[in-house]
Amino acid sequence: MKSTRSYKILALAAVLSLGGLSACKEYLAVEPISQFDNQAVFSNVSNATLAVLGAYDPLSGDAGYGIRISMYYPYDSDEMMTSGNLDNGRRGIGRYDLRAGNTELTSSWNELYRGIERANLCIEQIPQMSLYTNGTAAEQKELRRLHGEALTLRAQYYLELIRTWGDVPAPLKPSYQQPDLFLEKEDRDKVYDLLLDDLKTATELVPWRTDAGVRNERITKGAVKALRARMALYRGGYSLRRDTKQMERRADHQKYYQIARDETHELMQRRDQHTLNASYEDLFKKYVNGLQPDPAYEIMFEVGSAGNSAQSDSKLGYYNGPRLDANSRYGQGGGGINALPTYFYAFDSTDVRRDVTITIYQVAANNLKSPQRLTTITDGKFRRDWRSPLLSGSAQNLGINWPLIRFSDVLLMFAEAENELKNGPTAEAIAAYEEVRKRAFKGDASKIGVTPTTKQEFFNAVANERYLEFGGEGIRKYDLIRWNLLDAKIKETRANLTDMLNATGKYANVPRYLFYRNNGEEMVFLNSLYKPTTLTTAPTGWTRVDWRQNITTTYVNSVAQYFTPNKSELFPINQAALDANPKLKQDYGY
Repeated sequence: MKSTRSYKILALAAVLSLGGLSACKEYLAVEPISQFDNQAVFSNVSNATLAVLGAYDPLSGDAGYGIRISMYYPYDSDEMMTSGNLDNGRRGIGRYDLRAGNTELTSSWNELYRGIERANLCIEQIPQMSLYTNGTAAEQKELRRLHGEALTLRAQYYLELIRTWGDVPAPLKPSYQQPDLFLEKEDRDKVYDLLLDDLKTATELVPWRTDAGVRNERITKGAVKALRARMALYRGGYSLRRDTKQMERRADHQKYYQIARDETHELMQRRDQHTLNASYEDLFKKYVNGLQPDPAYEIMFEVGSAGNSAQSDSKLGYYNGPRLDANSRYGQGGGGINALPTYFYAFDSTDVRRDVTITIYQVAANNLKSPQRLTTITDGKFRRDWRSPLLSGSAQNLGINWPLIRFSDVLLMFAEAENELKNGPTAEAIAAYEEVRKRAFKGDASKIGVTPTTKQEFFNAVANERYLEFGGEGIRKYDLIRWNLLDAKIKETRANLTDMLNATGKYANVPRYLFYRNNGEEMVFLNSLYKPTTLTTAPTGWTRVDWRQNITTTYVNSVAQYFTPNKSELFPINQAALDANPKLKQDYGY
């Protein structure tokens, strides 16, 4: 739940109007229409804190990580796909039928820039406060922390803009200081480099978690370092270039892998701050959906949610997760994101992550569970029936936080970067990789297989582990883009789905049907999910559900249906932004 943003600010609208946030240039020539001015708002630590909390606010809500950025934009990939038939909305995004007129692209673009504007104002004003240099030691410490938080928030907003749209306008000061509000696109490498420097500064300004006395809904040193490592890997990875219209990686990419390696390595020495939760299931069931803080602080930074509104909450568990009838004890929800059949079968049957990441059941009005068909199984990390306390009825905002980065990501980023820099895995890289993998099998090292020792094979292993570890967390598509593997993995997925349709190759044992009955409210199966069955008719007392039978050629072809390499890796700029700014133009063939 959103403990940080429960400070809801009555004066926030006034704070945010400072500096003339109107797009009208004439408005900038007059005094801001506000009951406070910059000097009043940034006159003490309390008011400056409110301003920074206001800079956090655009992270949440429908236009932020409450639904669009977290659940519309990262799909389709080789793990999940948006459910339903093609439209000019979220399904158009998922199928890569991307158009400037798709209104689902507009609000997030605006909200990210709103966050940048708020952060810019705090970054400008807080260091100018007399208390920043002349206050008490406690006041100076707190203002430096706020300054570091604002720098980190701005970096996160820009990271989302760049990985979604590529080169974008990049204002680095508040709009009231801009001589021209109509900005051209800025080269992403320059922006990334500046933000990486900002994040380095922020690591010296914000405290470690144990010194901060807050939950992970506010930024602390561990989160800054982890986010800096993530940004460095994007900077060092492939991206679609505006000039060549090709996916390219810069020659100096190892410089950025070194940043990622160093930041993650330092974090691995501070297990008193963040480490793996011993239970993968508890992490999501007990802590994320149970609305409780994770005692291991594996979740290093999460987007807080509260307020039961589209502007400040999230639809996690309502939009996605298993399909739940509104009249069930759990309330209505689910079905917005489907896990691909090939993703389900990518997990070892004993990997605990499978049944956390993917749900194969649905819940009827009488609370009985029944299997979904194989092409309609859903993601599972954010699910309404795991929420504690339960929230029955049709309320859409459930107060479930979005984990922005976890410590398992730190371990796997380190393993990846170390392997790249050392031309093969070191003992430390192998240990980091295996730590994540062992947890998936409840610590049983005999089940993790043999870790590769050559550079390419170890990279493949790390890439696959990220696939299994972060399913449904909005990471996979962007990993594949920075590795320039999205096109290849989409094609591979369709080929694998075709094999599954035909029960050939490694999918020869996937059963055509499942037969189940209820034991109380739970479901039990007559046959195995990993062995073919000769049964075609349900025995007395059992019910048949299509499993492999449900896969069709039409379904196979619908996955990322209109993906076009060297185009679809980035989104088109929404038409409203193009109309508002004459210096913006569409790129990448849109």
